[in-house]
Amino acid sequence: MTQASGDEPLLDFLDVMRRLRRECPWKRGQTHRTLVRYLLEEAHETVEAIETGAPDDLREELGDLLLQVYFHAVVAEEAGDFTLDDVARGITEKMVRRNPHVFGPDAGADAPSDAEAVNELWESVKAAEKQRDDVTEGIAPALPALLYADKVLDRLGRAAGAPVVPPGGDGVGDRLLALVAEARADGVDPEQELRDAVRRLLG
Repeated sequence: MTQASGDEPLLDFLDVMRRLRRECPWKRGQTHRTLVRYLLEEAHETVEAIETGAPDDLREELGDLLLQVYFHAVVAEEAGDFTLDDVARGITEKMVRRNPHVFGPDAGADAPSDAEAVNELWESVKAAEKQRDDVTEGIAPALPALLYADKVLDRLGRAAGAPVVPPGGDGVGDRLLALVAEARADGVDPEQELRDAVRRLLG
């Protein structure tokens, strides 16, 4: 029987997931596609734990979210596509590459000193990597609508070199888009602002 040693909890969990794929009929039958709904559910439950400010709940939900990462990695490993180590190696390389102010040769005294400058540096490195043919390429249309609008306005603004002002209109969608632009100008996250407002409404 597989038991957690406690010394290497991440490796222990990988062993648990591999065994579950071998011996649990339900888990053996899952694919990347069938697991999508659970990934979405766990991501939303993690957001809920963050917004309610309960550390124990957040710890548990982060574990459930980690389960989804491991599950997908083990499915991919079985197919010979990639491993969990490949996932970790890839994100480590990306973080080092996209944070030259910390890891690059000019790190230190000449590095950006504020969050906005760091974000601009991140975006410039990312743009050089992606070499996109379309300015909005890579933005998932399935994102929540306010977040999607926010990211599109951000990307269009970067391409134009100035904030984009949406065309006027009397439709609800036009007014919502204008509010997203207003939120961006005020430096606030429209998605989070609306979530917080709904939470206050519910008391």
